[in-house]
Amino acid sequence: MGSVWSGLVPEARAAPSAAYNWRNVVTGGGGGFIPGIIFNKKQKDLIYARTDIGGAYRWNAVTSSWIPLSDTTGWVDWNKNGVDALATDPVEPNRVYMATGTYTNDWDTNGQIMRSTDKGDTWQVTPLPFKVGGNMPGRSMGERLVIDPNKNNILFFGARSGNGLWKSTDYGATWTKVTQFPNPGTYVQDPNNSYGNDIVGLAWITFDPGTGTAGSATQTLYVGVADKENNIFRSTDGGATWEAVAGQPVGYLPHHGELSSNGNLYISYSDGVGPYDGTKGDVWKFNTQTGVWTNISPVPSSSTDNYFGYGGLAVDAQHPDTLVVATLNSWWPDAKLFRSTNGGATWTGIWDWDGYPTRKLRYTQDISGAPWLTMGIEPIPPTPSPKLGWMIGDLEIDPFNSNRMMYGTGATLYGTNNLTDWDSGGKVNISVMAKGIEETAIMELISPPAGAPLLSAMGDISGFRHDDLTAPPAKTMSVPAWSTTYGIDYAELNPGFTVRVGMADYSADANARSVGLSHDGGANWYKASSEPTGTKGGGTVAVSADGNAIVWSTSDVGVYYSKSGGNSWTASSGIPAGAKLASDRVNPNKFYAYSAGRFYLSTNGGATFTQTAAAGLPSSGAASLEAVPGREGDVWYAGGNENPGPYGLWHSTDSGATFTKLANVQEADGVGFGKAAPGQSYMALYVIARIDDVRGFFRSDDGGASWVRVNDAQHQYARVTTITGDPRVYGRVYVGTNGRGIVYGDPVGGTPDPDPVKQSTISPTSSSFDKKTANQADITVTMTLNGNTFGGIKNGTATLVSGTDYTVSGSIVTLSKSYLAGQPVGTTSLTFQFSAGTSPVLAITVIDTTSAGSGNIKVQMYNGSTAAAVNGVNPRLKLVNTGTSAVALSTVKLRYYYTIDGEKPQSFFCDWSHVGGSNVTGTFVKMATPAAGADHYLEVGFTSGAGSLAAGQSIEVQARFSKSDWSNYTQPGDYSFASTGAAYADWSKVTGYISGGLQWGLEP
Repeated sequence: MGSVWSGLVPEARAAPSAAYNWRNVVTGGGGGFIPGIIFNKKQKDLIYARTDIGGAYRWNAVTSSWIPLSDTTGWVDWNKNGVDALATDPVEPNRVYMATGTYTNDWDTNGQIMRSTDKGDTWQVTPLPFKVGGNMPGRSMGERLVIDPNKNNILFFGARSGNGLWKSTDYGATWTKVTQFPNPGTYVQDPNNSYGNDIVGLAWITFDPGTGTAGSATQTLYVGVADKENNIFRSTDGGATWEAVAGQPVGYLPHHGELSSNGNLYISYSDGVGPYDGTKGDVWKFNTQTGVWTNISPVPSSSTDNYFGYGGLAVDAQHPDTLVVATLNSWWPDAKLFRSTNGGATWTGIWDWDGYPTRKLRYTQDISGAPWLTMGIEPIPPTPSPKLGWMIGDLEIDPFNSNRMMYGTGATLYGTNNLTDWDSGGKVNISVMAKGIEETAIMELISPPAGAPLLSAMGDISGFRHDDLTAPPAKTMSVPAWSTTYGIDYAELNPGFTVRVGMADYSADANARSVGLSHDGGANWYKASSEPTGTKGGGTVAVSADGNAIVWSTSDVGVYYSKSGGNSWTASSGIPAGAKLASDRVNPNKFYAYSAGRFYLSTNGGATFTQTAAAGLPSSGAASLEAVPGREGDVWYAGGNENPGPYGLWHSTDSGATFTKLANVQEADGVGFGKAAPGQSYMALYVIARIDDVRGFFRSDDGGASWVRVNDAQHQYARVTTITGDPRVYGRVYVGTNGRGIVYGDPVGGTPDPDPVKQSTISPTSSSFDKKTANQADITVTMTLNGNTFGGIKNGTATLVSGTDYTVSGSIVTLSKSYLAGQPVGTTSLTFQFSAGTSPVLAITVIDTTSAGSGNIKVQMYNGSTAAAVNGVNPRLKLVNTGTSAVALSTVKLRYYYTIDGEKPQSFFCDWSHVGGSNVTGTFVKMATPAAGADHYLEVGFTSGAGSLAAGQSIEVQARFSKSDWSNYTQPGDYSFASTGAAYADWSKVTGYISGGLQWGLEP
């Protein structure tokens, strides 16, 4: 029998609870691998997503966001956050099951099947006699856990580690091994690695619903096994007996198997199980009626163009011959999706080469939900930024809506709601659909007394400056660039100075650095001029109170200090390699260190350390070392482990000469500080701890004499990693998790103090600008900083250039008329950025009173690429009928003016249009009299097949042109070029004509 599991723990006796509201610090994109997405086949909009270390989620159709389902997972049962498989009941949609357990190696415990009858709001648990690998190789294969679509009390689960196939007949409460199943798998990813040397086992299970009736068990099942020689098995008697399917392909591993309603089993194969590997593969179709196997690979493994293998695969439930398959890992130039509407006979790629390095895209991509997904990387054709993804191990089409598709990547969840436009020559709109998923692993958090309320050091995506806890950051900490930031600190008395350390990729850049510095609180970063010789980075870092000294405990070459802002480094003496560091928050000469039960003190900025007489500290286990702001010599240590011990929380008020262990804290793994409670002079303490046999997050307002628990059974977040309070908001606490991102809590009913952020303002907040030459004038803006620093101006995602687009003198910003003259007619919104608080916006109404064509049409435009040098110009044109009667499109001409920059034959392409690309024409005209920014123009016209444009309606033309030798055009300065903007806006520098008469725009 299964045991009931709800995450409940005994109520604390000495530590009462305080009611808190908990929520995530928003990144908007998830930030981690999404190995599985599961649609319910009976109830519309019932969708689940599983993660490898962050639990599971359920889709909220009302808010288009995801609801976390695993936050009741506690400290001890942390491995429930690794979800290796998930099944949603096709008969009773309220039922959902998960196979959980994070690792199959010796550092984890056995796994479990978790079952719910309320769509995951609460769970019951059946322990398994083996381990489950939610974060192991092959975790995006699937699904391994399935429900009989005809008799839903029956479930099957495919295990790892050679444990074979298991079956339940009582809704997952008990499980029995199917001993007749012949092959538990043989493949291991890396036999020489302690992580990758386990058998991957069974990869997926698929029922044939047509071989059963409601209430009677389905008779035919297929199982895919991670084995390169013998991997597809079938049972025709409900799983009693099994045989290998005859004629099956060999040499690759079956990643996904999907059975269409017309009897074809589609299988994606790769030579690796993923998520990181896979360099070859195929897609096969097995006709279950005839027994015929057909290789239907979009790019077969025999081709030199196949360097990726195949992963995610989906069949349209409403159109069984329609399917989409993804490359498992096409690292360059980007991932690729392929779509077929004829059962794999022919395929269309979501992008194709169009003359290297140009690619023809059949998609648009919107990352406004998580703009940091560019990872700070600029696109360099043919490599885009952002990418469509990587590690695309699962891809699903909504069984109720052929237009909706979702797929998981290594960093986010993407999707589309217009998938079928692909089939008619349109573009699929790919956007971030990860709202609510927060899956990052947090290494460290800091909450400075000024600037942004929070900065994070994260695994895989580096980290962020969080100016707004409720909105996705615009960018990661990407200069210098590395995947994981291991440590971060700021100067307490100069909080704008911040240092972080990671592990740079020296193979990609010999001049890379693993230490980054910022003088504006993490808004902008630069790499240090040097670093300790031979280091690969990592470790921890501490900054002196005044910012004049940095001490870095590297992961490999010991402890070093710099008193030159990172320009030079010298080895510290008297301190062991790998020591944990902290700086005194008052005295800039003091640094503290801990290593193997010993405590060390430096009084000369980290140059030398001396072991103190402190005794009784743990010799191993967790170690969190923090010094209290505003109190010299006041240090806290949380750490240790149960075996051999000790374990708990220690306090020193004499710079570590002695420590006192707090008797009221049984175990502690992290400590931090926040604003003092009203009437208190000592900062609030926050700990990750066990107090009175209760694991949780606790706050003390009296220096540790008494504690209140600030989380509850519904907000545990498994084994969390770091904790800190907010020095500007009493009661607010930030907690870093290992797979659920950053969560923060505020007392229920309490209003956050108004003092942490003083808002900067600008005046005016609205203005106007006339593009007519005689009327052009600079715009002057006055800033009231209120203690913040000015950080620049943005127009959408584009950053204005100081000294060119604007100048700053004291608190006065002058916007250049030359910059404003380049903005389109309409409203231009300029966002002023400051070191803290909200970002005020200046709304500028741009008009043009120059005599211009005025008729029954107008043209809106933006450039698909705004790079300075491009080998293809991409004007995106929208023609609007502003009149009262229809216009025959064959009478309309549009002109885009530019300089050719080296005369060569040119080619015109219409990538897409509402009227069909074949009905759009392009003609190149060399101007008899060149004008400023123009010696040629492209004239876009329409054939009679384009028909008419009704009054009030519009059409789009996605045009492109290039030179025969693919040499570059230089776009800045071209008359019609729009240097900013990624959306349609009125553009008078593209002219429009009807029957030869100017109806819109200004000719150069």
